[in-house]
Amino acid sequence: MRHKRASIMASLSLMLGCTASSKLPAQQSAIHTEHSIHIIQTAKGTTQRLALIGKQPLIPAVQPTEDQVSVFVNPDKTFQTFWGIGGAITDASGEVFAKLSADKQQELLTAYYHPTQGIGYTLARTTIHSSDFASASYTYIEEGDKDLSTFSIAHDRQFKLPLIKRAIEAAGGTLPLYASPWSAPAFMKDNNNMLKGGSLLPEYYQVWANYFVKFIQAYEAENVPIWGVTIQNEPMAVQRWESMIYSADQERDFLKHHLGPTFEANGLGHKNIVVWDHNRDLISHRANTIFDDPEAAKYAWGIGFHWYETWAGGETMHDNLTNVQASYPDKKLLFTEGTNEKFSPAKYQYWPNAERYGRSMIKDFNRGTVGWTDWNILLDHNGGPNHVANYCFAPIHANTETNQLIYTPTYYYVGHFSKFIRPNAKRISTTSSRSHLLATSFINTDRNIATVVMNQSDLDIEYNLIYEKRQSKIKIPAHSIQTILYRQ
Repeated sequence: MRHKRASIMASLSLMLGCTASSKLPAQQSAIHTEHSIHIIQTAKGTTQRLALIGKQPLIPAVQPTEDQVSVFVNPDKTFQTFWGIGGAITDASGEVFAKLSADKQQELLTAYYHPTQGIGYTLARTTIHSSDFASASYTYIEEGDKDLSTFSIAHDRQFKLPLIKRAIEAAGGTLPLYASPWSAPAFMKDNNNMLKGGSLLPEYYQVWANYFVKFIQAYEAENVPIWGVTIQNEPMAVQRWESMIYSADQERDFLKHHLGPTFEANGLGHKNIVVWDHNRDLISHRANTIFDDPEAAKYAWGIGFHWYETWAGGETMHDNLTNVQASYPDKKLLFTEGTNEKFSPAKYQYWPNAERYGRSMIKDFNRGTVGWTDWNILLDHNGGPNHVANYCFAPIHANTETNQLIYTPTYYYVGHFSKFIRPNAKRISTTSSRSHLLATSFINTDRNIATVVMNQSDLDIEYNLIYEKRQSKIKIPAHSIQTILYRQ
């Protein structure tokens, strides 16, 4: 029994709550989950941030009635294997990080990547040359160099690569990193501009595929492993910043005839390729077009998606994920980007920003998503830098004038998942009897279970957590999120 308890203690070290200041939460002593639950909570209108608020017994369950609210967990029904949660390390994040003092830099790294003192990120995304979140547009070659003879990642060695390397170190030496392009160099496109959309000219398909290879080889020469790539960030969006359009047929053919074979020819056939990398709204059409072609599909690990189809209001298109997962169960679903836009420092502690994350994460995971990647891990007190003034929020901001880190509620909401659901966990059946409460559960490889419950209503709610033949009655405040920890 002592060995079993030691395993629980090692795997479920907790952070106590903290305020929205720049100080990290302290590490809580180990806990036991033998026939009991522990409740970690972040709640609006309180100082509770990933706070251990109580321990309760799991008692014999009784038949729930319709007037009760219940969350049902069935560990005998398992679904996808969890890959990880993380955020993007962009030029903007690297530039802001470089302006912080050494102790604040270490604080940020610990906050994101340490599994017990922080929230334990296990994934990362980066950009292939520039996105809008950089101080300027740039590529890795001189304009017009179709032979790629001038290819160099010297630009990235100043800010982006140093942060990536330190993040890998802070994560314990392993941090799967995938990369996405926002646009090919201007001369390769029909609008001769990295910005404002435009399409890749057919005569440059192979050159652009070679560019991906050069990027991977250059990063790995810096001892930064690349897990894989997405073909194109937001391939159906004409943006005022770096953007490039692929129709479904164009992306399929680029993958089938160029990118996939080029990776294989250069010994990179083991690198993973993610298609689409855009919103849930058109995801089924892209999946149908690419995955129904066996010569294209064989190169695709899975399909990525964003959440911006919700910008005009209305329902999020999560049912489309269900369709893709059911249609192509051998392909993975990966959330590749989401952020809250229209930055204002007055909204650092704006609770709906965090709830948008919690709602998306629960619904995405419950539809088969294996990994979830936030956008910038760090931005400054202006929501940038961004060379076209597309300022946004991040979970943590830095006031570079005062050397202060500002933790938003989003950081803690994401932590309710990333800290307690670890790589290779299995999602298990979880449902709620009321739409007020959203819930998902994963069982980790050490048999510890994390059930995340989010109350998106204005009501304090009492609910029964019913697990197998046991239950516990829990109170969840309005506009709060809980992680319930217990052991199978």
